[in-house]
Amino acid sequence: MSTESRDSFLVFGSPRIENEEIDQVVEVMRSGWLGTGQRTRTFEEKFAEYKGVHNAVALNSCTAALHLACLALNLQPGDEVVTSALTFCATVNAIIHAGASPVLVDIDPTTMNIDPKLVEEKITSRTRALLPVHFAGRSCEMDELCNLAEKYNLTIIEDCAHAIETKYKGKSAGTFGNFGCFSFYSTKNIATGEGGMILIADADKAARVRRLSLHGMSRDAWQRFGSSGYKHYDVLEAGFKYNMMDLQAAIGLQQLLKVNAFHKRREQVWHRYNEAFSSLPVVCPSEPARDTVHGYHLYTILVDEQVTRISRDNFLEEMTREKIGVGVHYRSLPEHTYYQQQYAWKPEDYPVAFSIGKTTVSLPLSAKLSDQDVEDVIGAVRRVLLKTIS
Repeated sequence: MSTESRDSFLVFGSPRIENEEIDQVVEVMRSGWLGTGQRTRTFEEKFAEYKGVHNAVALNSCTAALHLACLALNLQPGDEVVTSALTFCATVNAIIHAGASPVLVDIDPTTMNIDPKLVEEKITSRTRALLPVHFAGRSCEMDELCNLAEKYNLTIIEDCAHAIETKYKGKSAGTFGNFGCFSFYSTKNIATGEGGMILIADADKAARVRRLSLHGMSRDAWQRFGSSGYKHYDVLEAGFKYNMMDLQAAIGLQQLLKVNAFHKRREQVWHRYNEAFSSLPVVCPSEPARDTVHGYHLYTILVDEQVTRISRDNFLEEMTREKIGVGVHYRSLPEHTYYQQQYAWKPEDYPVAFSIGKTTVSLPLSAKLSDQDVEDVIGAVRRVLLKTIS
């Protein structure tokens, strides 16, 4: 354990980028083709192969994936989509931008995922879809959610922003429902700077999602300006500019080759933290459930001021002084001004999410972390906590 603060600041979620990624980006730069092209198509194929599915569309973000999944359902005003009260705002914003209404469900205090026991009471005649979020890399209880979807004829859209490697009873996250939405943001387990991917069970919907991701056009730029000569395009519906470009895909292809090695390293760090913090007055993440594979995307501890004598926000400030980057994942959605004003959501109506949102802290968890980095984090946490309770 480190006994002194670091000399340099440890950036939260810094990705592990190696020479292979850099070389591939340089190759793309020299090729003269930076936008959506063959590398993007290859990345789609390789990611679909990794997930054991047929249809994958690379996009510029997981937010775009969620939005297009909702649009593909042709949601109408008054339609409802049920999701978790503890997630990033993009989850509910995608529902809103598709013209539907988000309906929140509180979370399970152990898993921090949507509580399946509470979902059914939120389903109405207007409910069209369930949107579970695999928080921190831990799978939702998909058996119960799939049973509800079948019972009420609902679509499942999985938010897998944290769950690239995640499995539930041998099946990969993102392949249970109709749509699986993934993020390749800079802090994610596969990082392309910005970027996302959507897995789609239905081939016709996949074709529509691909079209919507490029303005609703019948041909993308790669097809129009390729060596076979210019091809006219037709606009078939009003789409969006959501496509991934080859610069990102070049990074993603190399990151995908390393996904298992990076996952193993984060698992080691995750368990080292659990071991180191077990005697401290914080709540550590529970162990992964049997028959699951945890993605180990976030390592979150709960800092309860009544126990630790330091508030969560003061803990964040002290960790920053220790030169350790930290995050908050997340304040519960009903705490945010817009949703309170627009939907009259009240934090106290979602007590578990509200409590966790007030006490949660995410510590650095990246394949880039050295053993010394890990010990520096552990040392900083111990110093901050012990000086308040001694």
